Amino acid sequence: MRNNRAARLRTAATALTAVLALGALTACGQDSEGGSKNQDTGDAKGGTIGIAMPTKSSERWIADGDNMVKELKAMGYKTDLQFGDDKVENQVAQIENMISKGHKALVIAAIDGSSLTDVLAKAKEAGVAVIAYDRLIRGTENVDYYATFDNHKVGELQAQYIVDSLKLDEKTGEKFNVELFAGSPDDNNTHFFFEGAMETLKPYLDKGQLTVKSGQTELNQVSTLRWDGGTAQKRMDDLLSKNYTSDDVDAVLSPYDGISIGILSALKSAGYGSGGKALPVVTGQDAELASVKSIIAGEQTQTVYKDTRKLAKQAAQMTDAVLTGGKPEVNDTESYENGVKTVPAYLLDPVSIDKTNYQTLVDEGYYTAGQLK
Repeated sequence: MRNNRAARLRTAATALTAVLALGALTACGQDSEGGSKNQDTGDAKGGTIGIAMPTKSSERWIADGDNMVKELKAMGYKTDLQFGDDKVENQVAQIENMISKGHKALVIAAIDGSSLTDVLAKAKEAGVAVIAYDRLIRGTENVDYYATFDNHKVGELQAQYIVDSLKLDEKTGEKFNVELFAGSPDDNNTHFFFEGAMETLKPYLDKGQLTVKSGQTELNQVSTLRWDGGTAQKRMDDLLSKNYTSDDVDAVLSPYDGISIGILSALKSAGYGSGGKALPVVTGQDAELASVKSIIAGEQTQTVYKDTRKLAKQAAQMTDAVLTGGKPEVNDTESYENGVKTVPAYLLDPVSIDKTNYQTLVDEGYYTAGQLK
């Protein structure tokens, strides 16, 4: 099963290389919003680790950065945490600065997975180890390891939730309308999420149980640049006004909580969720606080919980192993081909969350009960 999936993912990911490369930029600049967050851990026997996160506009990336600092600090490293404000030129400049400062390793969640080839060549020349964090870095041999979640499974969980919620396997004679959203086209994970979802939905689309009234089913038609909720809201507004004046949409495949919030805003503006017109099933990802509260309130329907504390711990362990002559733990050496090499990876399991099991987030200490009120 893993080998079949690996071959499928390598083929599909390679096909995206040209598309992803279109987003590559080479300009340099500084982070106008996030700047750097230097953490001094005393003697820091291992030196300083550079941590490049994409943005502060998503609470999950702030948490990821903080978790990485915490894990590396516990191992005796100093850290240099910077956020790129979703601007490729900022992130490139920040990484160049980390290299020039003599940082021992870089942990990078790329804004554009194809834009770092030149700067990572500089990292290689300087002997700086590179760990890709949750987003595969493409088009370069100069990435050592990759820590992420099973991204194909994320899409499967989202789509299966739609299948189960609409009871498609029971109501075989009924037809439902669905619209599709995907993440940013320059994020390699977007492809894996979408492929996992579409493989799950395809049998129902082929049988006509599910219909995409807009006809927009290809990744380049449904992607959302920079995962932006406002962009998603505008597209959902357009879909509703053009395709759902007489019919209702029953489900929306949303790949990320920030996009889900935009979709829900458009739906509510069109009268869904009031006057006896139920909101459709709306999926999500990252279990962001606002979306978990929305699920509890009966608006967003589902999200995918990815415990970023565990991801940070894994990435920190990989970094430490590389710097101390150890062998980082990996559990996938076939799936993540970046156009130049297959990057050894460690994949963590995602978990589907809805109104029936959101307490898991409290039980595992991800949120407190008070935060969810």
